Amino acid sequence: MARMMAKTVLSLVLIYALLVALMWAFQERLLYLPNAGREHVATPADRGLVWEAVTLTTEDDVALDAWWVPAPEPRASLLFFHGNAGNISHRLESIAQFHRLGLSVLIIDYRGYGRSEGRPSESGTALDARAAWHWLRNEAESEADEIIVFGRSLGAAVAAELAAYLVEQQAAPAAVILESPFRSVPALAQQLYPFLPARRLARIDYPVETYVTRIQAPLLVIHSRDDEIIPFSHGEAVYQLAQEPKQLLEIQGGHNTGFRDSEPAYSEGIEAFLDDWLVPGGG
Repeated sequence: MARMMAKTVLSLVLIYALLVALMWAFQERLLYLPNAGREHVATPADRGLVWEAVTLTTEDDVALDAWWVPAPEPRASLLFFHGNAGNISHRLESIAQFHRLGLSVLIIDYRGYGRSEGRPSESGTALDARAAWHWLRNEAESEADEIIVFGRSLGAAVAAELAAYLVEQQAAPAAVILESPFRSVPALAQQLYPFLPARRLARIDYPVETYVTRIQAPLLVIHSRDDEIIPFSHGEAVYQLAQEPKQLLEIQGGHNTGFRDSEPAYSEGIEAFLDDWLVPGGG
C-alpha cells in the first residue's frame, strides 16, 4: 500500500512538473494566437467603407499589413491595436463603430498575424506600434494631438506601451483608450492558473499597470464586469493607477462581444469622452 501511494505521489509530482515545464516553454503560444485566422474574411468595402491597403515597415525591417479607413470629415485619427487572436479583417464591426464616430482608422496586424511578416513577441509588438504611429504622422500627416491610441485586450497593452513611449518622445497623443486591459501578463496568468507558479514562470510581461502611470494624455478605460477572460478587477486596477484626466466606462457582455452587446452605451460613452478632450476641427 505504501509503495502504491508513493508511486501515485511521484506520478502526480511528475505530471505537475510537466505542466510547469510546458507553461514555461509554450507561453508565447498561449498568448499569441495568430493562427486563429490568418486569411482575410472580408474588407471594409463590405461595410460600405472607403479604405486603402497599407504596408508598414518596422525599425527591424519587418513588413506589416494594415488598413487605412479614412472618415469623410474626420474629427481625429484612431490607431487601432486588436487582441491576441485573428487578424484585422475580424474587426470590421469595431472599425465601423469608430467610423460612425467620425474617426479615420489605421488598424494593423502585428508581426506574425494575418499577412504580416515575422513572429510575434513583446519587443516586436512595441516596434509594430511605433511603425504605425510614424505612418500616421508622416504619411497620413496627422498631428500627434489629432491621434487617439486605442487597444483592446492584448492591444490595450500594446497601446499603453506606445503611449508611455511617446511621453519620452514628447509627442503625447490626443487621447488613449484601453478596452479590457490586464494589469500585466504575470498577474493575469497567476489568476488564470492559480495551481501553477505562473507569475514566476512568465517570460512575457506587458506591465500595463506601470505604463499607465507614465501616460500623459486623457485616458478612457473600458471594461465589462461580465468579462470571462480578463477580470473586471484588472481594468479597475489599471484605471486606479493612471494619472488624471481619466474616465472609466463600464460595459456589459463577454470579453469578445462587449463592444457589441453594450451598444448604444458603448459608442455613446466613447463619444462623450471624445467630446470632452478632442480639439474641435482636429483630424
